[in-house]
Amino acid sequence: MENKDVLAKRFKDVILNNSWVANNSFKNQLTDLPLEVALFKYQSLHSIAALAQHVHYYIAGILNVLNGGNLEIKDAFSFDFNPINTEEDWQNVLAIFWADAEEFALKVAALPEEKLSDIFVKEEYGTYHFNINTLIEHSYYHLGQIVLLKKLISQPS
Repeated sequence: MENKDVLAKRFKDVILNNSWVANNSFKNQLTDLPLEVALFKYQSLHSIAALAQHVHYYIAGILNVLNGGNLEIKDAFSFDFNPINTEEDWQNVLAIFWADAEEFALKVAALPEEKLSDIFVKEEYGTYHFNINTLIEHSYYHLGQIVLLKKLISQPS
């Protein structure tokens, strides 16, 4: 299996497939999650919905580059989202998240192997491999937070 295929599989595992490392995924944790739980703010922590949107923000930003566009995301805006007010809003956020994740995995798998060692946008950002791998690690970090938040929210006071 080539590096691009390994990266695509690892990405799908953390976002969509609930297999391998954590036997879990964003899709597993967020599908059928009630809106009130998704939006619940536990003390000063981000809500589950905010964490999901934050991860999607980076997926969408890198996907834009993979599709030939510019890198338009900024860390400073990675938690700035339109409010989620209804169950329909939440389901729309998730539908876009899943669709972008599927496309992202396909784009990574379709990369020429040598592209992984190319500079990603600017030299200071490292290579394509570095950025895709970092996105996967970043996603696992926030998946862990989501799992813990769900447990904290479900415990009786």
